[in-house]
Amino acid sequence: MNEVTPVMDAETKVKPVPTLPDAQTVTEVEHYTDRLFRFRCTRPASLRFRSGEFVMIGLMGDPQPETGKQKPLLRAYSIASPSWDEELEFYSIKVPDGPLTSKLQHLQVGDEIILRPKPVGTLVHDALIPGKRIWFFATGTGFAPFASLLREPQTYEDYDEVIITHTCREVGELTYGANLIENLKEDELLNEVIGEGFWKKIKYYPTTTREESPKMGRITDLMRSGEAFKDLGVEPLNPEHDRAMICGNLAFNLELKEMFEEYGLQEGANSKPAQYVVEKAFLD
Repeated sequence: MNEVTPVMDAETKVKPVPTLPDAQTVTEVEHYTDRLFRFRCTRPASLRFRSGEFVMIGLMGDPQPETGKQKPLLRAYSIASPSWDEELEFYSIKVPDGPLTSKLQHLQVGDEIILRPKPVGTLVHDALIPGKRIWFFATGTGFAPFASLLREPQTYEDYDEVIITHTCREVGELTYGANLIENLKEDELLNEVIGEGFWKKIKYYPTTTREESPKMGRITDLMRSGEAFKDLGVEPLNPEHDRAMICGNLAFNLELKEMFEEYGLQEGANSKPAQYVVEKAFLD
């Protein structure tokens, strides 16, 4: 009896296999300074997230000398695009000797990244009780979750006023946020969905700490002196109608938390909504 060899067609033989696990393809890259850049990538069809959440993304590490095997290098990154976007956007720092960012900063269109599609995070509307005004406080790349929330219709449905403060060392580091907010004015889709002129609810307050700019100083110092509130034309934070989100470096987060407690605001969470929340999963 002759042994029969199964016949495989060409498609079966050359079936494409992703080079990375949970691979997504980079579709756009833009560099702002020698420390900051953003990129966009494809979005898994099954991915659902709330604006303000983060996912784990990364690349494969270098082969291990002993075995030659590679392990994925993964870090938590806020999704900077809103929940309705067909692609995903990320805003990243560049660290010359950083295990991941030293590689990530060289991404080009067509490259693949690893994306673990399990979004989580505290910077979501569900973690806050209803209020009239929402404050977003960011340093550096901590602007990323607010880039998502500033393009989220619910933000403008829930609040009469949106204040975004962004503190960086140099003027160039403010470019990503400044461009995004300016582009909201011309965003035909958002103006149609949310309402013409929705962006007029936004008050943008950028400051620098090293390079000279129209407004210099740490936001916490400017709040303590009352200068920030005077510039914005608003009263200091009030637990009755003010809500806030924080995303920045550790010292910034702790200082603002202490200030909020002095104002009478209580920290919230997904399981127990309150008046302010802090992203603790990663630090700028």
